[in-house]
Amino acid sequence: MLEYNPSNSIDADEWLEVDELMRSELVRKFHRGLDEPLSEDSLPGHALIHVIVENQIATNIELVPETIAKLVRQGLDRHEAVHAIGALISAQMFNLAQGNIEKFCTVKYKRQLKKLTAKRWLKGKRS
Repeated sequence: MLEYNPSNSIDADEWLEVDELMRSELVRKFHRGLDEPLSEDSLPGHALIHVIVENQIATNIELVPETIAKLVRQGLDRHEAVHAIGALISAQMFNLAQGNIEKFCTVKYKRQLKKLTAKRWLKGKRS
């Protein structure tokens, strides 16, 4: 895999053949090339979330590929759909880091994936 573009579906086999560090670097390289790139300080965390979501898609984690497809059908581009799912993961990771929860709750995550819509995501972004 030579390039990563979150607006395009990944080839699961190619993605999984690349080690985690290279996946993260591919994501960072993509974001550095944007018209409005992220700050270098925020890139590692942002890339980590992209890698987690893409790994879940590539390994067909329950509801993740379907949720990406649903969000795209509802009008989000794929990159924005990755961000929407990543936001769910990030929220739990933040709560873990703060000591508010003891472990990642997959039941809650699945429930959130089922409820996630493009409309809800866009509304939440404006709040």
